[in-house]
Amino acid sequence: MSSERPLITDLVQIKRQGDLRIEENKRLRQHMKRHTYVERRLKAIAQDVEAEIDCLQCANCCRVATARLIDRDIERVAKAAGMKVAHFLRDCTEESEEEGLILKRTKDGCVFLNGNECLVYEGRPASCQDFPHLVKGPGSLEHRMWAMPDRATYCPITYNTLERWKDELDFQRTV
Repeated sequence: MSSERPLITDLVQIKRQGDLRIEENKRLRQHMKRHTYVERRLKAIAQDVEAEIDCLQCANCCRVATARLIDRDIERVAKAAGMKVAHFLRDCTEESEEEGLILKRTKDGCVFLNGNECLVYEGRPASCQDFPHLVKGPGSLEHRMWAMPDRATYCPITYNTLERWKDELDFQRTV
């Protein structure tokens, strides 16, 4: 049963196993497109995994991923940072060719990452609020699956959720 699969939380192991399974995880999306599944059940599995993993022990998403900003995020994040919008945009954001406006990054990750805590947590961007986008986020679950093979190389929630989904969907593993 899928809920019996032990969780892997060691980031070195997540990276190694996630890299090994990149192609397999890409095939999982194709499998989902061709087979009937209950999205509500997959989201419940993802919620169970999220409940078992303490993001504050990890914060790897803030070290590895970028935080995309949409227009309605700007004022909220600036307020949470205690900054005027113009200063926030100048000092804390940059344009990315692939993603548009994103939060700047330091050598340690997101500009608002302090240890494993977010300095603007209450006002963080929607992309951060929805991360890792398994339970909630824009578009269908299948659409959001495009990013999951990469996320499974650094996010314990994504890695473990995909593994449990494979069990749930009787997906043929290659690794």
